[in-house]
Amino acid sequence: MTASTTPGAVVDATVYTGGAWVPHQDILFVDGTVSEIRDHVPGTSGIDGSGAHVVPGFVNTHTHLQQTLMRGVGEGLPLLTWLLSVAEDTVALTPEQAYLAAASGALEALRSGTTTLVEHMWPSPSAELHDAVMRALEDVGVRVVFGRGVTDRVDATRKWGSDPRLVQPLDEALAHTDELAARAAKGDGRISMALAVPNPRCLTPEGMAAVRAFAEARDMTVSIHLLETTTDDDMCRAHTGLGAVDFLEASGFLWDRLLAVHCVELSPEGMAKLAARGVAVSYNPVSNMRLGSGVAPVPAMLAAGLGVGLGVDGAASNDTQDMLESLRMGSYVQRAFHRRADLLPAAEMLDIAFSGANRVLGLPDSSGGVALGAPADLTLVRFPRDFAVLPVRDPSASLLTTGTPRLVDTVLVGGEAVIVDGRSTRLDEADLAARILALNPS
Repeated sequence: MTASTTPGAVVDATVYTGGAWVPHQDILFVDGTVSEIRDHVPGTSGIDGSGAHVVPGFVNTHTHLQQTLMRGVGEGLPLLTWLLSVAEDTVALTPEQAYLAAASGALEALRSGTTTLVEHMWPSPSAELHDAVMRALEDVGVRVVFGRGVTDRVDATRKWGSDPRLVQPLDEALAHTDELAARAAKGDGRISMALAVPNPRCLTPEGMAAVRAFAEARDMTVSIHLLETTTDDDMCRAHTGLGAVDFLEASGFLWDRLLAVHCVELSPEGMAKLAARGVAVSYNPVSNMRLGSGVAPVPAMLAAGLGVGLGVDGAASNDTQDMLESLRMGSYVQRAFHRRADLLPAAEMLDIAFSGANRVLGLPDSSGGVALGAPADLTLVRFPRDFAVLPVRDPSASLLTTGTPRLVDTVLVGGEAVIVDGRSTRLDEADLAARILALNPS
């Protein structure tokens, strides 16, 4: 199936556009792109939006879909110990498991209103593993910035390098990225390639130069875990005499297509350097809480001029792919930490979740809501689906404070309804669940 190539519409809905909720609107789209937002014209055919509230789909700026079958791994363990637990499951992952993990994780994301995923794959020499993940994403119909994992420094402890079982020569990994990009180019345009770096400790300066040159030549995003804890700074200083941000800067690895993930321990000086280079940040509040990593200084990042997007992270450190949960926790944890109830209100959190890092990802700006010329990646929520949300005094506030996937009725990607009445239009969900359960029969 491909994106809609004929005119389509969502009819007579309340639409979040221009930073406001506008009732009785028709959203028209052609070739998967929003072409008009207008007052409702009776008799217009399309998806019935009466009683629905429409927002752009969320952009989950960081996940590891292969971890969907690893829920609960390392519960109660700090990051570095947790990573060792995840590594064992990652090494043992089969293509069939990878397919099921990616398909179920992407479907779970769609059902929480997410239309775009930034997938950060761990490095792996297995072409079959990558093919399985891409096939799952194609089958589900979600939009994806697909980060192929790369690394060139080996260290079994994972403190100053990567697990040797997951490392392949960098030139081979980059060549395989081109092969995946060629495959994606033959599809419906929903999958774009990127590169995914585990952390600053996993690439040599020579590797960083090669990765940046490769990415810039192809207009690709590069995603990197950065300062989730103090480990990046501690290890970079021990081995290079520089903190993590300074090491990246000295290696020429800060530029306007770099997405820095987590940044819990980012200093004001580091914020200024990232902002000056056009780097954006992926904020992953639930994962950071689950692993006890801390609270990212998001208000300070925004004040420093950094673009900040919202991330869910993998299901091994969050345990769900629910963006609505991350939306709420992303606001609440900042309010608790700073003891200020006015931090990250609904409108600001929605913009972070719709569009906060879109520039670095090569995606259109969707801040303020549904916009002309943007992809018809739309989520229709129906508040009466969950009486625990009612009454709705302010739709934005209700999404932030009480939103759950139960509200999500219909999700469009490129104008195609991939979720209707909360269920996939593309996959047999019962069969998918049965295949997952068969992996560990009880």
